[in-house]
Amino acid sequence: MNHQVLARKWRPHNFTEIVGQEHVSQSLINALQHNRLHHAYLFTGTRGVGKTTIARILAKAINCENLQDYNPCGLCAVCMALDEGRFLDLIEVDAASRTKVEDTRDLLDNAQYAPNSGKYKVYLIDEVHMLSGHSFNALLKTLEEPPEHVKFLLATTDPQKIPVTVLSRCLQFNLKRLSISQISEQMAYILGEEKIDFETSALRLLARAADGSMRDGLSLLDQAIVYGNDVITTQTVSHMLGTIAQQPVEDLLRSLAENNAASVLHKVKEMAELTPDFASVLQQLLHVLHRLALVQQVPAIAEADDDTDILRELSPLFSAEELQLYYQIALMGQKDLSLSPDPKSGFEMILLRMLAFNPQKNTVSTQKIAPTITQKPFPAIATGPVVRPTAQASEPAGMQSKSESLAYTEELSWHEVVAALNIVGLTRELANNCILEVVDEQQCCLILDPKQAQIRSPRSEEKLQAAVQAYYGRPLKLVIKTEAVVADTPAVQIQKDKINRQQQAVDAIDNDENIQALKANFDARVIPGSIEPVQNND
Repeated sequence: MNHQVLARKWRPHNFTEIVGQEHVSQSLINALQHNRLHHAYLFTGTRGVGKTTIARILAKAINCENLQDYNPCGLCAVCMALDEGRFLDLIEVDAASRTKVEDTRDLLDNAQYAPNSGKYKVYLIDEVHMLSGHSFNALLKTLEEPPEHVKFLLATTDPQKIPVTVLSRCLQFNLKRLSISQISEQMAYILGEEKIDFETSALRLLARAADGSMRDGLSLLDQAIVYGNDVITTQTVSHMLGTIAQQPVEDLLRSLAENNAASVLHKVKEMAELTPDFASVLQQLLHVLHRLALVQQVPAIAEADDDTDILRELSPLFSAEELQLYYQIALMGQKDLSLSPDPKSGFEMILLRMLAFNPQKNTVSTQKIAPTITQKPFPAIATGPVVRPTAQASEPAGMQSKSESLAYTEELSWHEVVAALNIVGLTRELANNCILEVVDEQQCCLILDPKQAQIRSPRSEEKLQAAVQAYYGRPLKLVIKTEAVVADTPAVQIQKDKINRQQQAVDAIDNDENIQALKANFDARVIPGSIEPVQNND
């Protein structure tokens, strides 16, 4: 028996099997249920989303001898003949190859005759937008006064090219592009039925490459089965597609958030070993930056996304301005990539440009770092200011007496300690959303605001612990508890300071004599939202 490709073997045969187009299938079922069938239907949408498939199912349903819940039964003579391509009352035409008016007239000449064996004679015209103007005029005459036994099912990827006189006589359904989850879940179901082993991450790569088309996705799945010798893994799919998995892109974004050029270049080097298409990698990067920007503005979007956990982790690492800057640089970098000496170096320059033109990250290098003091003991301190030990003793720390080691010269708040720690990205966000409960010789105990619990991760806690140990010069254990905070976290204080600075700037403008004179003499006004406080770079 000849092999049948997956796209044909698993083509839906009734409305229930259709994936991702429930708004269309339910409308057609309702029309069948209440006997409200239109004489002409137009199905529009990108390639491979099910336009022709739904048209064939509808043709089967309106002629089926034994509908099951208004679905074609698949067992009667009509359903079997239609599935096997021998149903005489279904006239299927590819308009791309029959564009002349003579072809259309020949096609419609038989419309006046009764169906051969079914209830209706069905004309299914694919890519109908390819018809010539005269062909549309010939079709329009039949659409205006169609025989009762004739139904027209039209499909197109470009409805804008169809004359409005034809559109106005059709019931139009717009089919959606399928999501990555919908395509990958259908692939998983098919592979389960075919008894083929697979990795879920590999299916997501294939689904992403399908670009919203189920047919393209199943064609890629066929290719992956052959390429991987009936085993589908992320590695084989990556090699086949010439792309990389999502993980390296996520690692790249973490390195960008940390302003770590060495890590960025190392990640690119690891990618290059997989011989990827760097243009495709850049598109993946743009895709993630776009989703992060959406999630920052509307957090609820993350709940419906395919990569909810990843978006929640990466979102706090960037400001809204950074995401816009990186997106614009990556977007403009697409045209520069083809002009670079080689794709790898071009991709590296795009990423380095992101770091070079980010003013927020370039000012971090001037942070004050606490002096290195080793082995200085200090007592437990309740919630409040953080006390730093004195650095006046000339003896090694381990030789100090207890009374000397408990001398203190300055008190710092947790806010000031965080500012002095050499941390960035998610680690700094974690510290900024905590308050200090206690710090003693063995541990540093923090309380995390429950509203920010999602930013907590083993990696960020490890980095924060290392920074705290370096600051105090002791192998302290970091303990973080999630419970209601009783004081302002550094993040809250930063926001309050920002609001205060903004208000001071507005007050300074309003009280300026020159501004007041302009308002009085020239009816001038200050544009709302145009005042920004002067940044202090000291």
